[in-house]
Amino acid sequence: MFATILYTFLALSAFAANSLLCRMALHSGDIDPWSFTAIRLFSGAIMLLLLFSWQVKRVASDEPVDKGNNISAVSLFIYAVCFSVAYVELDTGTGALILFSAVQLTMIGYSIFNKERLSLLQWVALIVAFAGFIYLMLPSAAVPSLLPAILMTLSGAAWGVYSIRGKQCRAPLQATTFNFLRSLIFVPALIFAAFFQWPSISFSGIALAVASGALASGVGYSIWYLALPKLKSSQAAVVQLTVPVLAIVAGMVFLNEQITLQLMVASALILGAVLVFLLTKKHV
Repeated sequence: MFATILYTFLALSAFAANSLLCRMALHSGDIDPWSFTAIRLFSGAIMLLLLFSWQVKRVASDEPVDKGNNISAVSLFIYAVCFSVAYVELDTGTGALILFSAVQLTMIGYSIFNKERLSLLQWVALIVAFAGFIYLMLPSAAVPSLLPAILMTLSGAAWGVYSIRGKQCRAPLQATTFNFLRSLIFVPALIFAAFFQWPSISFSGIALAVASGALASGVGYSIWYLALPKLKSSQAAVVQLTVPVLAIVAGMVFLNEQITLQLMVASALILGAVLVFLLTKKHV
């Protein structure tokens, strides 16, 4: 039990760290979003490949094979590039909350599209969460313009698609590894887009991108897949509510970001409503 709690905490901290590392790198101007994304995907792919190779040596050869697919790889790329571009302007906590909200609303919308029956309380919770999301998207000190918020929403929707497809994976770590490798086909385009930014890239910007890819993404996902089999589906969904909160705290501590009234109200509405939605039993 202690190991499961530890793995879960470390994985959720890594997810929140992705927002912090990206915001730190782009806010300081140490690197451009295109180069950050390219380095993140490449370092994440290398780390996941190393971890997967190590895992293969420790398990039986009859383990299920899942080499990912192109749709998931494209979803991963869209998530990563929109995530980076949005964080040029968004605060750490605001970006994480928009991302998380878009992920959850995408997955809930997919369930409704597939005719999953919801209780009245779930419908109310969904409406409240959507209202909180609209309120969060309004331009403010934390959301200086609508474009970065829309980009982060697109990033979250792409990650929601990736998560939906990932539910069918027989070997999630293997599938994620190959999806990262597949996404590298887009790296040359990112490098070309960042061509004129190369002289301004600093060592610290590269280091933050590598940390985001190799540690927060590669190691973070690997740890999450260690904890996930020991968590109930409802537990796994609920504990992820802490990621935006951890990101908000990290932004305050490391970047001296302020918590606005808008962010507090939106967080309470969205996280509270999603919590109610997840804990409410569905009609059969």
